[in-house]
Amino acid sequence: MKRVYTIFTLMALLLTLLLSACGGNSTTDNQPSQPVANNAANQLAEEPAEDEEPAPAIEVVDSLGETLVLTAPAQRIISLAPSITEILFAIGAGDQVVGREDFANYPEEVVALPSIGGTWGELNVEAMLALEPDLILAAPLTTQEQVASMTDVGLNVFLMPNPTTMEGMYDLLRTAAKITGHEEETEDLIADLITRVDAVTAVVAEAETTPVVFYELDGTSDPAAPWTTGPGTFIDTLITMAGGKNVSGDLDGAWVQISAEELISRNPDVIILGDAIWGVTVESVGQRAGWEAIHAVSAGTVYPFNDDLASRPGPRLVDGLEELARLIHPELFE
Repeated sequence: MKRVYTIFTLMALLLTLLLSACGGNSTTDNQPSQPVANNAANQLAEEPAEDEEPAPAIEVVDSLGETLVLTAPAQRIISLAPSITEILFAIGAGDQVVGREDFANYPEEVVALPSIGGTWGELNVEAMLALEPDLILAAPLTTQEQVASMTDVGLNVFLMPNPTTMEGMYDLLRTAAKITGHEEETEDLIADLITRVDAVTAVVAEAETTPVVFYELDGTSDPAAPWTTGPGTFIDTLITMAGGKNVSGDLDGAWVQISAEELISRNPDVIILGDAIWGVTVESVGQRAGWEAIHAVSAGTVYPFNDDLASRPGPRLVDGLEELARLIHPELFE
């Protein structure tokens, strides 16, 4: 209210000066001009404007149970995970991202953003400070030491949760939307994602079989004992939603190695090569000792796959679900 009052007072003074310059004591309807202007200003000052109510604070809870309070949506954000970067661009907050982690590569325009290091290596705190962020969004992979190195210099850090279900992913989108002020468009995005997921599950429900699926995360270092995914991961969830059965879903641990002997005995129907980006090919898998006995190899159901679509908890998980469903049940998508 103080601001409104001051503006109208200045207007009154200017009006008085103008009238004085034009005619000294000129009046309108025999009434002095200055009191009229002052009365208008006083009337506005006494009646609070509804649009001057302060916006409610934004409160969100991170993965450690800590509450972040913002007086307004964050406008200069550094993202410390490729999945978070993808989420921010998907919900319409891409223009608010001023820095990224080394491995962020989607969408294409992300590559042009300044990189501040990698979660798996060292974070360049000085580079982060130079970007003058008002918020750092980190993933659970960010270590306590890394968080401390940022908070110690006054950076505001929020640890985003790491979901393992579609519902958890939708909630993650809503958290990002609340932080950035893009709630309406995010709800539209979620509605579209739900429609696509429902379409896949409706088709898969007609499947007459449940193929056993081996998802190879990394077979580059030791092809005789490749890394795969156990229970409780998004990859495990997507395989199940796509109408398959994770061959290693009963193993102990989210990320595990499985011996070639064990895999051959379990005899998966489909092999998904999430490590295709690192040079693993369908042909190289077929040349591994003993793997010719695996049904997927002999039947030609070994497929390269973009692991980003299954390992990054964001909207593109739905792309991954659609692709996995086509690979596991091609007969339903002909």
